Amino acid sequence: MRTYDLTPFYRSTVGFDRFFSLLDQATADGSPGYPPYNIERTGENDYRISVAVSGFSQGELSIVSKENTLTIKGEKSANENGKDKSEVLYRGIAARAFERAFQLADFVVVKNASLEHGLLHVDLVREIPEAKKPRSIPISSTTPAPHPQVVDGSAEKAAA
Repeated sequence: MRTYDLTPFYRSTVGFDRFFSLLDQATADGSPGYPPYNIERTGENDYRISVAVSGFSQGELSIVSKENTLTIKGEKSANENGKDKSEVLYRGIAARAFERAFQLADFVVVKNASLEHGLLHVDLVREIPEAKKPRSIPISSTTPAPHPQVVDGSAEKAAA
């Protein structure tokens, strides 16, 4: 895999450090594959992240949204393994702890989270503040309006 040195950009730009950090993270090769997830667009400004968390209960999962990062953590309870006296011969369902982080765009907020059928669904919505929405600017004309003609009535006085 190619690696890019973004140092010259850091030296010559101001305010784009977050953008270059995201590029560094996107090209990093150490992205974990557990747990699997989907990112869906459900509307013009609506999104859904679905994470496969089979074997985890609602109390063992946490969702934290801080700044522009959404972090989903799962940690199995320590007494889970000791409650059953059976011996596991083959463990195909992963029960290890995980932490998955997602970078969110500006103005994207978490609307709802639900756990159903072993999938954790996190619904997101992009809520752009009214001040940031595009607005229409009326165009005014700079050409002067024609001056109204003033009739002083002197012609009428001369005729009378």
